[in-house]
Amino acid sequence: MDIFLGILVVLFGLCVGSFLNCLLYRLEIGESFLKGRSYCPACKHPLGWLDLIPVISFLWLGGKCRYCKAKISWQYPLVEIITAAIFLFIWYVQFASYSLQSVISLFFSWYLAASFIGIFVYDLRHFIIPDKLLFPAIAATVVYQAATNYQYLFFNSLWAGLGAFTFFLAIFLLSRGLWMGFGDVKLAFLLGLILGFPNIVTGLFLAFLFGAIIGVALLMLQKKGLKSEVPFAPFLIAGTFVAMFWGQELLRWYSSLLVF
Repeated sequence: MDIFLGILVVLFGLCVGSFLNCLLYRLEIGESFLKGRSYCPACKHPLGWLDLIPVISFLWLGGKCRYCKAKISWQYPLVEIITAAIFLFIWYVQFASYSLQSVISLFFSWYLAASFIGIFVYDLRHFIIPDKLLFPAIAATVVYQAATNYQYLFFNSLWAGLGAFTFFLAIFLLSRGLWMGFGDVKLAFLLGLILGFPNIVTGLFLAFLFGAIIGVALLMLQKKGLKSEVPFAPFLIAGTFVAMFWGQELLRWYSSLLVF
């Protein structure tokens, strides 16, 4: 039964990843994802269902459009595979029972994961965090927490969000937008809402740590200069993901080091 459900979760994650690819492309060109059929970005030919099977269509077609033979970006299968893997991980770690609360919690976590993947990819490619992904995630988080644990929302989550927002806003204002964009400031509010205190401290620390490691590596490989722009949202999301599942363990481990 668990294997069967795991397969269903993977298939669902692949489909969500395929939808994310469509959504990100429509956001980039300013089209609504609710209208019209999917089409090839190069020749604009409408795609049939055989062209839209996650991962399999990409491999079957050799990474090229069936109609114009233009190359298809590796982003498409990678986003599909990563989404499926993260959905499977969340289901395996989080899903405890078939109660309504557990099911709602699972789908909410999947929604956040899909939003994070979308923001991660879009910021990585365009150095912009789209409000059309960010604001619905903030609203959904507030509604979910208000419905499941309103005391935590008002006495912890909101304050953590405001604290993270204020911290990043100060960096944004002091650097006049050179060190990070205002999208990162808004994203920090969402991450505070999700993680609460003290997990938000762990998430932000990891984000800056990951950013520093990758930044130094890019400098050493001469891929970036000291004045090069590097998107920060991917590091924020990576730090948040780690803190969501291992934040308390990391805090306990760090506290144990301080004792000695």
